[in-house]
Amino acid sequence: MTVKAGDLLISEPYLKDDSFFRSVILVCESNSNGSFGLVLNKLSIVHLSDLIDQVSITDTSDEVYVGGPVEQNTLHYIYKGIKPISGSVHVAGDIYWGGDFDELLDRLKEDTALVDSFRFFMGYSGWEAGQLEKEIEEDTWVLFEQADLSMIWETQSEELWKQCLKDMGGKYKALANYPIDPRLN
Repeated sequence: MTVKAGDLLISEPYLKDDSFFRSVILVCESNSNGSFGLVLNKLSIVHLSDLIDQVSITDTSDEVYVGGPVEQNTLHYIYKGIKPISGSVHVAGDIYWGGDFDELLDRLKEDTALVDSFRFFMGYSGWEAGQLEKEIEEDTWVLFEQADLSMIWETQSEELWKQCLKDMGGKYKALANYPIDPRLN
């Protein structure tokens, strides 16, 4: 099994770790040094306008997600469908991660509607070499390869975990309806 950029990691329904409970993670980079990803479906209480005062944003695009438990004092972003920002890393398809922050600010100042093409995250999820593969073997994560990544922007964050499992079909479709606490079922 090889984890690669553009794959999604879906937490198993019984994972009790608060940082990753029913989470979906976009793998942005995976190589011999380890893996880096961003949790796509955990909204923070912080808004982009709280973090970046140079850009006036007043709608729901102002959301910032918790990208993971590592370095939550850092801001990361992914985006789709626009001319790549200098220094960005290609993830998959038309999705990129990071890039020159000043260039990002300049683009958002010119066209605040562009913010709909972005997702912002505080912190990230990271694994040392071999750690993620071991966690997948231990059934901590379901690896969703070749997912339709447009769902990142098209699916409500609270529905993303279920939608990914449904899209995988088979036994995973049944997991989508697994109760949060099976003892109460």
